[in-house]
Amino acid sequence: MQRIFILISMFFSLQALAQDTTLNSLLEGMEDKPNTQPLAVKIFESERLINANTTELVGKGKMIFRIIHNFYDVAGSNGGIKNFFGLDNAADIKLSFEIGLGHRLDMIASRDRGGENYQTDFSRVQKLWELGFKYRIAEQRENDPAHPLSVVIFANTAVASMPSQHFNPPYTDSAETTFKNFSERLSNTVQLIIARKFGNASVELIPSYVHRNRVIPGDDRSLFALGGAARIPVTRNLAFIIDYFHVFHSQQAKDFYKDPNSAVHPSQKFYDPLGIGFEFLTAGHVFHLNFTNATEILENRFIPRTVTSWGKGQFRWGFTIARTFVLWREKR
Repeated sequence: MQRIFILISMFFSLQALAQDTTLNSLLEGMEDKPNTQPLAVKIFESERLINANTTELVGKGKMIFRIIHNFYDVAGSNGGIKNFFGLDNAADIKLSFEIGLGHRLDMIASRDRGGENYQTDFSRVQKLWELGFKYRIAEQRENDPAHPLSVVIFANTAVASMPSQHFNPPYTDSAETTFKNFSERLSNTVQLIIARKFGNASVELIPSYVHRNRVIPGDDRSLFALGGAARIPVTRNLAFIIDYFHVFHSQQAKDFYKDPNSAVHPSQKFYDPLGIGFEFLTAGHVFHLNFTNATEILENRFIPRTVTSWGKGQFRWGFTIARTFVLWREKR
């Protein structure tokens, strides 16, 4: 009997020891441990520079309201003091809402007025609605050779809501604004944005593809462009910013637009969009003061149709102002 009692006592002792060990293991697992994963690098201070998107996202549960405004020419025949260096008129205005649906995904909805000057009745596409997204594929991390770059894909669809323009023969089908159906009002842009921060300087490459369902007959429906951008801090709250796109127009389209006798496009020449400016960091928002030869703001428009030149004084003031709002907070 005594032996049985000893065996039973040993059994319950082992059970209690096992439970205590298991409990200690669980408690150790619940203790706060330092996060050893390298921190993500914030490459840019905003989701857009001048004409170019960046790899930055809004953040889950947040919304950014952004206003982009381009004026008329600073110099040249349409600028100067008579037009108050372009400030008397607006070349284009865009209002956008960017919502962070997740840590990797932003949804974008915007309204773009469309270009006014330098666009003929045959190519003045206006009143554009945009729906798009940005998705992060990779993220640069501090001192982590396995994550040297940030990579984001941007894609959008824009629809022109302006009335279809109708012209008398022989120009009936010559206009970009003669929409025969809803599909011809659509255009698309896809960009792969690849960025890296070197010290305090930030740089990125932006291979881009634009497709328009309706163009002036003879123009390119689809074309490629290679963009680049950089941000260089000057002080803690001030930085110099620049972006540039080289557009690969086909030789056929270039020859088509050389015709000086065309009533639709007399000797029209395209230029690469170049923007320079300054970024000011203030409490609650980021402010950009820009100069660019692009008249239009939407990627679907300024990439294929920048017809103004820095060399002719056809560059303009512009500004970008953004404000961030919190829509919801994550539950802990």
